[in-house]
Amino acid sequence: MICEDLPKDLCAFSIASSGKRCVLETAVKKDGDVQYQCRTSEVVVERMAEYIETDECVAACGADRNSVGISSDSLLDQQFTAKLCTPACYQKCPNIVDLYFNLAAGEGVFLPDLCNAQRSNPRRSMVELILSSGVAPGPVSSQATAVEAPAPAPMW
Repeated sequence: MICEDLPKDLCAFSIASSGKRCVLETAVKKDGDVQYQCRTSEVVVERMAEYIETDECVAACGADRNSVGISSDSLLDQQFTAKLCTPACYQKCPNIVDLYFNLAAGEGVFLPDLCNAQRSNPRRSMVELILSSGVAPGPVSSQATAVEAPAPAPMW
């Protein structure tokens, strides 16, 4: 499976035959029209390949198939984090959990800790966990950038 061959509505959260994540990107045509394109990112998934995420998992995890790029920004949204941490997502959707496990780790946060904090104190945000972890926040970027995943998420 090649990311560039996937339609826009199946791109996000898919994994190519190479094991690399597919990413939805925008391109501006000469006439100013914005066009969406599915591209192969440099983010490698260790235990999955040739995978298109199910609509059930996208819904259960509160993910958006139209999300452009790969970014940890969603983890700042309490409603998204609440859905990501539900058993329907966290225990049944390993592809999405693996992605956000690694994105959280890139921010210095352990996803199980974020989920535990979310369950025990829903108002405790990702920002508070980052600050309490002692990790300095990274530079702010106007574009989402692909990063190598630091470690695979635990298998459940």
